[in-house]
Amino acid sequence: MTVLIAGAGIGGLALGLSLHQVGIPFRIFEAVREIKPLGVGINLQPHAARELFELGLEDALDVVGLRTQEVCYFSAHGQLIWREPRGQAAGYAWPQFSIHRGGLQMALHDALIARCGPKVITTGHAVTTWEETGQGVSVTLTDRASGETLGAEEGTVLIAADGINSTLRATLFPDEGGAKWGGTMMWRGVTDGPAFLSDCSVVMAGKKDQKFVAYPIGRTPTGMRINWIADLTMPEDYDWRAQDWSREGARTDFAAAFADWDFDWLDIPKIIAGAEQVWEYPMVDRDPLAQWTHGPMTLLGDAAHAMYPIGSNGASQCILDARHMAAAMREHGVTQAALHAYENIRRDAVNALVLANRGDGPDKVLDLVAERAPDGFAQIEDVMSHDELDAMAKAYKSVAGMDVDALNARAPII
Repeated sequence: MTVLIAGAGIGGLALGLSLHQVGIPFRIFEAVREIKPLGVGINLQPHAARELFELGLEDALDVVGLRTQEVCYFSAHGQLIWREPRGQAAGYAWPQFSIHRGGLQMALHDALIARCGPKVITTGHAVTTWEETGQGVSVTLTDRASGETLGAEEGTVLIAADGINSTLRATLFPDEGGAKWGGTMMWRGVTDGPAFLSDCSVVMAGKKDQKFVAYPIGRTPTGMRINWIADLTMPEDYDWRAQDWSREGARTDFAAAFADWDFDWLDIPKIIAGAEQVWEYPMVDRDPLAQWTHGPMTLLGDAAHAMYPIGSNGASQCILDARHMAAAMREHGVTQAALHAYENIRRDAVNALVLANRGDGPDKVLDLVAERAPDGFAQIEDVMSHDELDAMAKAYKSVAGMDVDALNARAPII
């Protein structure tokens, strides 16, 4: 009754840890030959932090991330629109973390190896095809670099956690095509700079077609390591199709758009100039699916529901998938019934979140303020009432499963 997992990203590793917790055997196959801490900053929301705490990873998270104190929205003129506490400062029983994506992945990886031994992860082996057998499922393993077939592996069920460009999703939906681009390019970097605002603030400034996001993901002897993202809407003929965290970007493509964004709370041009390296990545997602589970195989994480990085929920939803999957298998066994139970809990809820993020999620407040007060404002109450701002924030929390009282009162998934 072995669970085969395709992909050792955040979702696949969280699933491995969760299956180990409930005593279910598994194996993970990862296409890359060496798992490295790639990526830049992400946020881990309290509902996902709770799950990792319940896996005994609180100390590990504190090593690789910071406990977020607040989120702040500013206009393109640097004027404060809205701020609200986050994590434990907002009353959650668990924190929100601003964290390096690769640091989180390696923390999960190292914990899994420590608990289960190195043989549970096989690197350099991509799961490229699968077929149902009388006992469960058989997968074909391939060296992605050479194309060489590396044999087959049999298990009871297959979980496709192989990311936004999932090979296994493509076998189910061969006519779907690539990820969908909404017109926004993101340039991302990490810069050592001064602490700003609360020292652990997440900042969004500007509007959808010209936005800057910044938050610290670590401390330095003189300040903070600041993760930042510069968003610009680009022409339709822009070459966006390379989706690779190692695609180097050029400051000349975007820095001029933020050249005068030197605010009293952060000198954004200086932050952009101070990054050792800049990466370029298109803001893409995939259409929600009406079905994830096909016989003894189902989708998990970005393979199931890749979403725009709006509202800081992508990694958190992968972790929630993993926890619900393990809980379903504990209840129903390693069976197709468990896969359907997992999908019935997760699919509609996370599909709604994908669509909410396409509508700009909580960041929609930036666009509304820019429309109503393009030249700035004397006080935000002249543009939007406190009640309107608060209602927008609460509406997204409801869709994302982040209601404070509901989360604090909910029984553990496992």
